[in-house]
Amino acid sequence: MTSHDTYSSPLAERYASAAMLSLWSPQTRYGLWRRLWLALAECEQELGVDISAAAISEMRAHLDDIDFAAVATFEKRFRHDVMAHVHAFGDAAPAARGVIHLGATSAFVTDNGDLIQIRRGLELLQARLHAVLAALASFARQWRAEPTLGYTHLQPAQLTTVGKRATLWMQDLVIDLADLDYRIANLPLRGVKGTTGTQASFLALFKGDHSKVRELDRRVTAAMGFRGSIAVSGQTYTRKLDAQVLSVLSGIAASAAKFASDIRMLQAFGEIEEPFEKEQIGSSAMAYKRNPMRAERINSLARFVLSLETNANQTHSVQYFERTLDDSANRRLVVPEMFLATDAILILMENIAAGLEVHPARIRARVADELPFMATEALLVRAVEAGGDRQQVHEVIRVHSIAAARAMKDDGKANDMLVRLAGDPAFTVPLDDVRAVTDPSHFIGRAPQQVDEFLAEVFEPLLLSPARMHMPAEQVRV
Repeated sequence: MTSHDTYSSPLAERYASAAMLSLWSPQTRYGLWRRLWLALAECEQELGVDISAAAISEMRAHLDDIDFAAVATFEKRFRHDVMAHVHAFGDAAPAARGVIHLGATSAFVTDNGDLIQIRRGLELLQARLHAVLAALASFARQWRAEPTLGYTHLQPAQLTTVGKRATLWMQDLVIDLADLDYRIANLPLRGVKGTTGTQASFLALFKGDHSKVRELDRRVTAAMGFRGSIAVSGQTYTRKLDAQVLSVLSGIAASAAKFASDIRMLQAFGEIEEPFEKEQIGSSAMAYKRNPMRAERINSLARFVLSLETNANQTHSVQYFERTLDDSANRRLVVPEMFLATDAILILMENIAAGLEVHPARIRARVADELPFMATEALLVRAVEAGGDRQQVHEVIRVHSIAAARAMKDDGKANDMLVRLAGDPAFTVPLDDVRAVTDPSHFIGRAPQQVDEFLAEVFEPLLLSPARMHMPAEQVRV
């Protein structure tokens, strides 16, 4: 069959990056298994187990030349994926055939390998998150003082600025990044725990020497680049770790979805639009359409990620006693797909954030429609300062504001409330003074300063960490 004759995940074909796809590939997964077997054998040898130098040398020489056809043949015979790989590795490294997987259970490679992949996946997402934050920081800085309508209940409220709104998106991601950093720093390896987690096989291997069993666990864990292994386990590491990790991914997806929803509404208002390529087609029928398809794709993928979060806790809840196998097929689907989808979401989010098109004239026109109503209190104060009676002025403003709103709704007119007020003899403030009172910059509070403070005090310190490296540029379809 060709690639067009069988199903392939859209996450692989259309959305996720080459780096994330490589991480969850069979080559990476089973290459990690061989590295775990090598680390186990080397550490066992160091602690006195009779393992020859030739065995170690042959294992090291065949970490990546996996004969997948041979593995498939063995798995068909044995109905056991780990033993299929043990036999294939043994054929590639015959001097090591008798010591590969010595003392270990299947979870030694499956669980430890999964945790290595999970941590690497979190590191890829960490870099993606920082790239998104950098793009949003640039946008926030550029538009820090541009007044725009703020919304509560999806209704116009007090003004904010375009840049200040971007810091709200950033703040969510900063919170997600802190969760991500914590998981990366504290994710344990399963380590060397044995069939039901008691380390009995290794205790027998070392003739009852408990200190050597503990040292083997420590050395293998260090060899795989982890600071520590989980304190106790059954056959598998507790699946609560999966739930914690997937909760972080779900949080990122939720933050991205909130951003995407805001962009979709702003694009509907005509204020801000996501990037649109020169020859991009918005609709096969409506040639004029410019649809927020990237933001919509973020929402679509985020819904998928959010739907999977509860799966991990459900899986953990039914791992009876030391383990059951009903987690296996489920995790093969859920864990990689969550990472691939979250990776795709952040690729899209960076692309949108780096290419947002702002339409100030449209923003200012919409502000002009609403600001006179928001400024009524300031207008009242100014009229009283000019010698007006507060109660009379209040009534004048009430009458004209209602009339102006009715004209806007019924006749499609622009908001002419200020002109109406200035033309009323009972309102003693000249039109120029009225317009000065309603300058939008007077109604944005400390929004520009909040942008500056957020970037200086929250975002910029993130740049000081050596882990904050941007992903290499990739050709990705967005």
